[in-house]
Amino acid sequence: MSLRDWSLLIFLSILWGGSFFFVRVALDDLPPLTLVLSRVLIGAAVLAVVIRISGEALPRRPMVWFTLAVMALLNNVIPFSLIFWGQTAIPAGLAAILNATTPLFTVVVMHLFTTDDRASPNKAAGVALGFLGVVVLVGPAALGRLDTPLWAIAACLAATLSYAFSGLWGRRIKALGISPTITAWAQLSVTTVVMTPIVALVDRPWTLAMPGMPAILAVLALAILSTALAYIIFFRLLATAGPSNLLLVTFLIPVSTILLTSLFLGERLAPTHFAGMALIGLGLAAIDGRLWRRMVGAKGS
Repeated sequence: MSLRDWSLLIFLSILWGGSFFFVRVALDDLPPLTLVLSRVLIGAAVLAVVIRISGEALPRRPMVWFTLAVMALLNNVIPFSLIFWGQTAIPAGLAAILNATTPLFTVVVMHLFTTDDRASPNKAAGVALGFLGVVVLVGPAALGRLDTPLWAIAACLAATLSYAFSGLWGRRIKALGISPTITAWAQLSVTTVVMTPIVALVDRPWTLAMPGMPAILAVLALAILSTALAYIIFFRLLATAGPSNLLLVTFLIPVSTILLTSLFLGERLAPTHFAGMALIGLGLAAIDGRLWRRMVGAKGS
């Protein structure tokens, strides 16, 4: 990758790592579902301005919108709701570590539901290491040894599984030839339509107290920086650096989140959390494969 790509990759990890930080701040004043709606509504509005300026045409075929709608459910509605709900009870850093298991679930989903993306030996080893890390993370909570609700961990893991299926479904979107910006805007717009009646029924936001300025700023940062801007950078990197290089961002997101939450919120993780993160990191490295190839190459020379 070029120096520009590396810079964008690190910046993207900060934006996405910051999303867990912003969510933690906003949840002090807003319920999870209302926060999801706020994020996607503002993010969609920002991307609509970008599309308007660029002059891109919106898709019109019903089948295209159906494909985008399913993607919105798998990539936005389900995971955002589950992660935000989970973050009401667990530290943001732990939520970011659990989110880093997304590539592990993706390998399993692709292996089970495709014929051209089967798990290689290094990917299988990576999945095994990663899920061992999950066991280390979840084990103490399951045994009641840590003040970490098991349901919150399960919610975050279920969200990563939804992300994995969104990767599978995303193969259909790639075949449609829709621009990345349109895809991102459509997902956020469909999510806004889906979440609006749910939030009205469950949270009744008109009855909520006015959120404080920290929560308002956190929502704006979450929507504009960690959603709209992050999507633009993500799809740019996808085109210039490729999907395998984008996997590296998964290593960096928990680091960014832990640094932000420890500095500004005073959150502290248990030793088992860091041990689990290390195992997940080794699993991701095995899936990526480059470190192993370099080690083998060095021995061969």
